[in-house]
Amino acid sequence: MANPPIPSSDAPLLPILIAPHARLKAKARAVAKNDDDAVRAVIPRMFATMYTAPGIGLAAPQVDLGLRLLVIDLMPDNKPAPIVMINPELVAASPELAVREEGCLSLPGMYADVTRPARVKVRFLDQTGARQELEASDLLSACVQHEIDHLDGVLFVDHLSILKRNMIMRKLAKEQKLKK
Repeated sequence: MANPPIPSSDAPLLPILIAPHARLKAKARAVAKNDDDAVRAVIPRMFATMYTAPGIGLAAPQVDLGLRLLVIDLMPDNKPAPIVMINPELVAASPELAVREEGCLSLPGMYADVTRPARVKVRFLDQTGARQELEASDLLSACVQHEIDHLDGVLFVDHLSILKRNMIMRKLAKEQKLKK
């Protein structure tokens, strides 16, 4: 898979929407051919925004772009390994489950254990338009599922009990109010 260039630190950052922003709950539309220029322009900005936050994944809806586009970089061995997924779709998921603590740039400072399939296979287009398949496990599996959830208007707290979700959302609202 061709990796995108690592964005320079001077790439303009994008504002990250904070829950409960309504656009975070909207389903993103598929990237079409006429979106190519916009997608090409926003990818370096999404990486710059994600790295600055800092985070390991960012979906287009989080930066108020309603397209099925996401970027991930787990920085294995502290070296950039950027992944761009355009129109990703989960095509297989293991029956085995894994529990991992998740956080989200759209829910800053909030964390909770989320149960997801331990391994997944995802099909997507890379930034050159080439069809790719990726089999993911461990942290990459959780990250891919988390970011694809964003494309469907799902936040990690939506996988929690109503009680836990409400506690996190109230705490986030309180912290956001104190920042203003």
